[in-house]
Amino acid sequence: NNNNNNVEFRLGEIEHLPLGDNTVDCVISNCVINLSPDKPQVFRDIYRVLKPGGRIAISDVVIRPNEVIPHHLKTSQALAC
Repeated sequence: NNNNNNVEFRLGEIEHLPLGDNTVDCVISNCVINLSPDKPQVFRDIYRVLKPGGRIAISDVVIRPNEVIPHHLKTSQALAC
């Protein structure tokens, strides 16, 4: 029994969200954006589906080539997704 009438979960690709333009209040990404090879497309599609004043909650870890994550950030607690 789900009493949450204001939440929907949909299966889709992060680069092509299965939602209409300006239809959502918040997009939550929990360690998904960093897996996409086309991050600019991910953000274009997120902004496409967000309503004016909508928000993004991102919990991803991304590093640039040749960067090293400091040891204190490699703990499971620091990297928890």
